[in-house]
Amino acid sequence: MSDAKQRQVIATAGGPKAIGPYSQAIRYGGLVFPAGQIALDPATGQIVEGGIEAQTRQAMNNLKAILEAAGSSLERVLKTTVFLADMNDFARMNAVYGEFFAEAPPARSTVQAAALPRNALVEIECVAAAE
Repeated sequence: MSDAKQRQVIATAGGPKAIGPYSQAIRYGGLVFPAGQIALDPATGQIVEGGIEAQTRQAMNNLKAILEAAGSSLERVLKTTVFLADMNDFARMNAVYGEFFAEAPPARSTVQAAALPRNALVEIECVAAAE
């Protein structure tokens, strides 16, 4: 089977539309590679209000919707990378993030970024196994 036939573009109304030339996710072989998610409300295309907690929750809900559209789930996430605009938000982000990965959390890296798209406070990306 050629790479083109294995590479599947994932798109769902459950996640925010791409705001640039990229896909919401790519499924390739047994893996799903979602684009990094910021706290865009899929219905409005706007960043949710409410600080780091609300933005973390929305970013995770966006990832969840995209993973499910790809035939995966948060339970099958292998690795995440969290980008924070301010590392001082780490503890509050981590508390919300932990709600989504209560058991057997994936490996994770967390870094502070100089700036994030749309002035978001957090962006989260992951790699997951496909079901």
